[in-house]
Amino acid sequence: MSQFEFISNQPEDTIGFSKRLGSLLRPGDVLALEGDLGAGKTTFTKGLAQGLGVTRNVNSPTFTIIKEYQGRLPLYHMDVYRVEDSFEDLGFDEYFEGNGVTVVEWAHLIKDQLPDELLTVYLYLGDNGSRRLVLEPTGKRYEELCKEIMS
Repeated sequence: MSQFEFISNQPEDTIGFSKRLGSLLRPGDVLALEGDLGAGKTTFTKGLAQGLGVTRNVNSPTFTIIKEYQGRLPLYHMDVYRVEDSFEDLGFDEYFEGNGVTVVEWAHLIKDQLPDELLTVYLYLGDNGSRRLVLEPTGKRYEELCKEIMS
């Protein structure tokens, strides 16, 4: 499995990188975000939203589980950290096949419900506020997307 890496020295770097990625996303794309608390998952999503043309302020859906934003494509931002019920019963899996882009924070908690092909982004805390972003594509679409964003 391929991996691609990006080092972000400040939040603006993360936003710039994910904004570029967001500009390349298509309907039905799914991104799984993994990282400790404070690793930058929501900051990453803010950049994606900008790349999708979202003008509203993006913040974590920690207690609402999902927030929807309108841009060039709809953005469905999920935080499944506190999902206690069966994810399938909540009906959120329908977002994965929709006409928007779905971003799932803490995606490993619902891994059995995720599509087979997606882009997993691991965010690691570094020294002096830096972040290491590791992109792990599953499927040809996401492999090509990673090659394009890293070129």
